[in-house]
Amino acid sequence: MMKKTVSAFVAGAVMSLASTAAFADGHGELTVGYFLEWPMPFQFAKVNGTYDEALGKKVNWVSFDSGVAMSAAMASGDVQISVSQGVPPFVVATSGGQDIQIVDVAVSYSENDNCVVASGLEIDKTSAAELAGKKVAVPLGTAAHYNFLKQMDHFGVDVAGMSVVDMAPAEGAAALSQGSVDMACGWGGALRRMKESGNILLTGAEKEALGILVFDVTSAPAAYVSESGDDLAKFLKVTADANAMWNAGGDDAAKMLPVIAKDAGMDEAATAETMAGFSFPSVEEQLSAKWFGGGSQTFMGGVAQVFLDSGSIDKSLESYDGTVNTGPLMAVKGM
Repeated sequence: MMKKTVSAFVAGAVMSLASTAAFADGHGELTVGYFLEWPMPFQFAKVNGTYDEALGKKVNWVSFDSGVAMSAAMASGDVQISVSQGVPPFVVATSGGQDIQIVDVAVSYSENDNCVVASGLEIDKTSAAELAGKKVAVPLGTAAHYNFLKQMDHFGVDVAGMSVVDMAPAEGAAALSQGSVDMACGWGGALRRMKESGNILLTGAEKEALGILVFDVTSAPAAYVSESGDDLAKFLKVTADANAMWNAGGDDAAKMLPVIAKDAGMDEAATAETMAGFSFPSVEEQLSAKWFGGGSQTFMGGVAQVFLDSGSIDKSLESYDGTVNTGPLMAVKGM
């Protein structure tokens, strides 16, 4: 079921891509995808119209419930830039032949993406083997899906023997609270709701120790990157400035918080709690060995291998080096 679902998505996305050539950019507008309940500094600039001002054009914002849906929207030409797309959905799309590229690290987070086991089962990391045969809600082809596969592999639980249901995080949280699934995986506000119905197996630090990195990227169709590199650099500069303002803390961050919370559809306390588990690397950090100097590309190869081994994708790229384009980010350095 997993294989069929993810492969069917990839085929559809690539077919859409083949029939698309026009971008909204040609009409003096830009459409950007993002997530609700996923608070980030860029939203302060979004609300204040800073992107429109910097690019000299109207920026339309569209919310999505998964990175898989973002890939499909970029394939159809409906969206030119996706902010905070998970690495796994990006890997699924590019492995299937979709020509999209990573242009920056949107956010790094290991505490904000996880799987939660129903409290009634009383299963923790010492008894995780009891998850064998259980029913789990997973948004397929996402960071949460990769997280789930790696955790089950670590605990020696055979995923093939489990009943895996493809659900967006919000649906998974509802299913967990209603007792219709034994475990649910997701992120952001949905993950917080899941925790009200159960417990996690591994902390963020424990996952990182196992090599489960969790970060999102800003991605765009390769054609858009090559045709509109200047606009993209301006867009990333606004994002980098907002990140720097947030990272500085103090009064600036305090001023940003209520604006970000409102735009994310969250209260301030939940926003502060969520963002405390986020890190926003600077442009210099992103261009370092840990990220775009090779680390991200190697990590994507590992993600692809896990999906390949689990039968979730049919093929992978020989190398993911070509899926990262540092040109726009390098341009930001000189702005």
